[in-house]
Amino acid sequence: MNDVKLTSTLVFRLGTLGATVSERFSARLAAHGLKPKHVGLLAVLESGVVASQLDIAKLMNVAPSLVVSLADQLEEQGAVRRERDPHDRRRQVLTLTAEGRELLAVCTEAAVELDAELADVLTPKEAGMLRTALLALARHNGLPAD
Repeated sequence: MNDVKLTSTLVFRLGTLGATVSERFSARLAAHGLKPKHVGLLAVLESGVVASQLDIAKLMNVAPSLVVSLADQLEEQGAVRRERDPHDRRRQVLTLTAEGRELLAVCTEAAVELDAELADVLTPKEAGMLRTALLALARHNGLPAD
């Protein structure tokens, strides 16, 4: 084995930084009764790519029961609405409400603020390079890259 230390690998650094950033983002979302997966569901609905709970579960790579639970909580907050698919009555279609769009905007603002805090130690060029590199990694791994 070579002399590479675990702590110098991309996997370790991205993983530990991701966990730290996730905790900070989660704390900001908690003020709104949300967790990152709730925001992920709101973002999926805003994209308009899919609408059924099963399709969303596949896209988010989570169990369908988790999407049902997240949707239940968001529906209680008035952020999403469930309707029967007019083309297939067996399917539940989720839509984002006006309240959901407002909630997503608040969450996006929290993410932008956290982005600024994280990038504060970087030059504008470094921040741009980081965004470009993360975009390439996201695309390569089949993650949303918009």
